[in-house]
Amino acid sequence: MRQLGISVYPGHAAMEDNLAYLKLAHKYGFKRVFTCLLSVDGDKEKIIKDFKFVINEARSLGMEVIADVSPRVFGDLNISYSDLSFFKDLGAHGIRLDVGYSGNEESLMTFNPYDLYIEINMSNGTKYLENIMTYKPNTEKLLGCHNFYPHKYSGLSYDHFIKCSKQFKQFGIRTAAFVSSNDASFGPWPVNEGLCTLEMHRDMIVTAQAKHLFATGLVDDVIIANAFASENELKALSKINKEKLTFDVELIDNLPEIERKIVLEELHFNRGDVSDYLIRSTQSRVKYKGHEFIPFNTPSIKRGDILIDTSLYGHYAGELQIALKDMDNSGKTNVVGKIVEEELFLLDYIEAWQKFGLVLKN
Repeated sequence: MRQLGISVYPGHAAMEDNLAYLKLAHKYGFKRVFTCLLSVDGDKEKIIKDFKFVINEARSLGMEVIADVSPRVFGDLNISYSDLSFFKDLGAHGIRLDVGYSGNEESLMTFNPYDLYIEINMSNGTKYLENIMTYKPNTEKLLGCHNFYPHKYSGLSYDHFIKCSKQFKQFGIRTAAFVSSNDASFGPWPVNEGLCTLEMHRDMIVTAQAKHLFATGLVDDVIIANAFASENELKALSKINKEKLTFDVELIDNLPEIERKIVLEELHFNRGDVSDYLIRSTQSRVKYKGHEFIPFNTPSIKRGDILIDTSLYGHYAGELQIALKDMDNSGKTNVVGKIVEEELFLLDYIEAWQKFGLVLKN
């Protein structure tokens, strides 16, 4: 099951604010928590105490915490890769290795007696995972997670992201990537220009970022990297269908009841004989056969317009379509609404037979 997550950074915010954020995220069904041991300096005993407190609070809410670490952190805290009891005592669900070892160490870690998950960096595009696999890890305890990038223009290119993600999916490894809240104000590092995995996401609304990651079919878990996301963002993300691509839509005023039901209540899927011009959902023309669909709004068609053919089109009457390109209107097709501007790019992810939904924008 795909999951949503948040990030908390003890030492970068007041304890009560971190705890309140955990409770708010839990309220909206968020299951994963990312935290970072890479960016903390100072009194080690206090740092460990604060992390343990936050992690135990998350666990009490049924949330799973992965802590980002590196060989340097292992050295600073006198931890050996062969003894991960420190992280068990901390209460972590697992650890993320921002920088890895030789491959054999990672494999051995996946057999730790504490049932900890070992999450490895997905963003480098090397043969790192393939190397680990040669050492026969316990893949049930191996996870992958992309990096996030606080510096504008430094995030991953889409092509590189796809390449790296496929490397993990070919082995059936559970994957995660980060999105950036538009309302959050900080992350683990001093630079704060958004905090996302994909550079193209940096200025997008957070729901469009998450829908995109899920739509690739290569990401299982989506985590908000910066803190604190607003309640409106958490609520909006909680409403996303993580298994089926859904589009936020705007409908024209005074849309007739049948047309409104077709748009919002039917299960839509694209026909197998795909068109360059239209996504075609044809079951509504079968269900509403015999209903008279009269023309009432037939302007020129723009990409993202939601269309329903009228009875002037004969047996096409009642078919729902989404325009992929700008087109002339014959006068036989009603434009009943449109996909919101921020999600138009997601139309490219609807393939033959793909199911999708249309949801009225709040």
